[in-house]
Amino acid sequence: MWTGANVHSPLPLYNQGCQGDESKPALSIHRKETEPASSCTMTLTQAEKAAVVTIWAKVATQADAIGAESLERLFFSYPQTKTYFPHFDLSQGSAQLRGHGSKVMSAIGEAVKNIEDIRGALAKLSELHAYILRVDPVNFKLLSHCILCSVAARYPSDFTPEVHAAWDKFLSSVSSVLTEKYR
Repeated sequence: MWTGANVHSPLPLYNQGCQGDESKPALSIHRKETEPASSCTMTLTQAEKAAVVTIWAKVATQADAIGAESLERLFFSYPQTKTYFPHFDLSQGSAQLRGHGSKVMSAIGEAVKNIEDIRGALAKLSELHAYILRVDPVNFKLLSHCILCSVAARYPSDFTPEVHAAWDKFLSSVSSVLTEKYR
């Protein structure tokens, strides 16, 4: 269970600061209107893909708990994100929080399973969040970082700087794909 401990990266990565530290900028992935949509996601190397898949094998066994913990981190660190869940019981360990955490991690699992085509794997989810739910795109980056912190806290010996960088890059790609429909 997350207790509010802060996990810091030993590397200068794409996102930093687990507790809503907005003094450290997050990587902003933008594309020019003339660039194809595929240019807005980062390309993972084979070693990075392997690192993501290897850690996912461990994460998958606790995905529901990690999803709920990540949402708890999100709502604690970025309380403005609660506005998208007015009908949810957002108390720690609630059934609705666990249920949505499970959905979030299921989507991450689909992205891992389809790591060669994250865009295709998450296309419907991107449309849902952009056109129906109208979630502010910045929230995907915030949640991705909370997932990164939760995974790092659960698997500290496996979460080497290289694995951290690979997961950060992977989650940044997932966030980018989920915000493509906003452009």
